[in-house]
Amino acid sequence: MPNRRHVYMVLSPRSLSYSRSALESLFRNSIEPIQLRLITDSKQDKEELSDAVAALDTGLHQWAVYSEEDLAEREDALFAGYDNLRAFRRGHPCWRKITDPLLLSNPGAELVLLDPDLYFPNRFQFEETPPSGLLLMWQRPNCLFPPDVVRTAINKGIRLAHHVDIGVAHWRASADLDWLAWLVAEIGGPGLPRSMHVEAIVWAALAMRIGGGHLDPGYWRCWHRSPAKRLRIKLGTSGPGILSSEPWGDLKCFHAGGEAKWWLNAVRELGMLDGHAIHCVPGRVLPFVELTPAHYARERAFKRVLQSLGYYHIFRPA
Repeated sequence: MPNRRHVYMVLSPRSLSYSRSALESLFRNSIEPIQLRLITDSKQDKEELSDAVAALDTGLHQWAVYSEEDLAEREDALFAGYDNLRAFRRGHPCWRKITDPLLLSNPGAELVLLDPDLYFPNRFQFEETPPSGLLLMWQRPNCLFPPDVVRTAINKGIRLAHHVDIGVAHWRASADLDWLAWLVAEIGGPGLPRSMHVEAIVWAALAMRIGGGHLDPGYWRCWHRSPAKRLRIKLGTSGPGILSSEPWGDLKCFHAGGEAKWWLNAVRELGMLDGHAIHCVPGRVLPFVELTPAHYARERAFKRVLQSLGYYHIFRPA
């Protein structure tokens, strides 16, 4: 049997209304055997998630659920002396996708990190995790937010990768904890706003530090609320109608960010989601491109113009 892929997901049982589909499609369509480690908060959350996953057909895959309490001893050992990292993992739950897999792995081990709002519509293989560097999904334009934290990083000379999406990430459990703790302190430390998107800023900085590239967007596709889609929604096109235009047969994985996660089940019920393709061929890797200060300033200026014209009010999510 091939070696198991080491896969991690930070998950709350309160997200099961959509994440159950992510888990089910992952177990059903991953050609390679996986060892899935689910990371959650309380003992009760652990029990609820364990019951939910036990009800799925997991085939030959293996899984386990860990509460924050389960990781306390390992945190004391690995993050001793790193107060910023210990505070960071107690910020927004999404930030634990950066810290907690390190607590569950051996040095140098593979880490394939997944968000819970993914869907795997076809039989597929994950890309190879590189021996060094980072693989991230590609998104237009990016999910670096909030602006104050992005500007803090840029003003301090911290290089950030553009077009970062955090739905899927590959790296190794060989993080430079001194640098990671320094980065967290530089962008705000304990005063960081509890926004899930701060995670993307950390990944973007890590990408420019250790290198790597973007997963092939032809295989690993992110939901993009483009102006055309905003208009179609405004004119009354349903969410499932919007998603039906995605190239499902071509995909290994779809990151259903934002409102798209709530439409997946309806699309699946219409028979438009699950395909019969087999995607075993590795995708290309796109190089990271730096988000320069000048480019970011232009992006923010353009968004301010759109806001002044009422664009975001007119086309806000339902």
